[in-house]
Amino acid sequence: MTTHDPQDAPHAHGDHDNADEGHAGHSHGVSADADQRWLAGALTLIVAYMAGEVIVGLVAHSLALISDAAHMLTDAASIVLALVAMRLAAKPARGSYTYGLKRTEILSAQANGISLLLLSIWLAYEAIRRLIEPPAVTGGLVLGTALVGIVINVGAAWMISRANRTSLNVEGAFQHILTDLYAFIATAIAGLAMVFTGFARADAMASLVVVALMLKAGHGLVRESGRIFLEAAPTGLPPEAIGRAMAARPHVAEIHDLHIWEITSGMPAASAHVLVADGEDCHAVRADLEAVLAEAYKITHTTLQVDHAPAPATAGGAGPEHCEDSHGPIHRPAGSVTGPEVG
Repeated sequence: MTTHDPQDAPHAHGDHDNADEGHAGHSHGVSADADQRWLAGALTLIVAYMAGEVIVGLVAHSLALISDAAHMLTDAASIVLALVAMRLAAKPARGSYTYGLKRTEILSAQANGISLLLLSIWLAYEAIRRLIEPPAVTGGLVLGTALVGIVINVGAAWMISRANRTSLNVEGAFQHILTDLYAFIATAIAGLAMVFTGFARADAMASLVVVALMLKAGHGLVRESGRIFLEAAPTGLPPEAIGRAMAARPHVAEIHDLHIWEITSGMPAASAHVLVADGEDCHAVRADLEAVLAEAYKITHTTLQVDHAPAPATAGGAGPEHCEDSHGPIHRPAGSVTGPEVG
């Protein structure tokens, strides 16, 4: 890959066969300055309480407490993922792993999401069974444990909020903690109902609330990790709109083979074949497009192949395509005769 200086004199068409890549201002998912100490502190709180909650849940025969503990396991996993990702992000790419090991967090997120969905199915079955035949549940233990859980989650959320929440991993862990906080509030309400009314089915009903939260979290993890593995465009970065914006820039005759994907969470990338009006400076056009992608769409991993357009395409005619097999839509300036086309 050859990198060209935009200030160089214009080159012949054949000089632009190689792709140009911009690297300024790259963001590799997890920020290097994210505070691991606060995350580790929150993880210690959650794991210690989770172990105690399982014991109390078994003693009190409370499925709500056990399901809360299962959900807290996903909170702990999300924090571990953030800590691991911080370490992996600091390692340079080597050998055949040209992006490093940044997709390790996506593999873990998908495994975590699938296990969360499977666990929620089992808990839903148990909750329904207990709605039909409710066992004796110690409401006081459920209420007390849930109230302590609320305090623990508030403390963990405060710790994570002290870390760098511009990291998507840290923000994801923070959202997990908030979701678990809502689950403990539902369990505390169930405990109150059992203490003052003796309504044993409240425990199973609270479990179903937790199951719904687990299904939502698990579905979100599987969906987002699946989109990354399938190289889908990140949410909020529509390729059609970006292609039109690129084609509207000065001296751009055509944009095709536009691909926008995500290497890992918070690390979008783009590549495209750009045809530049005959006689114009390909280097300057490339630099302009890279600036647009970085400033307007926060895409700083860009690979743009630039070439001078054949005369018919520059004139807006329907002449032969520059590439025999163009992948996806073809974007041309709005003022051209043919306008944007879909290949």
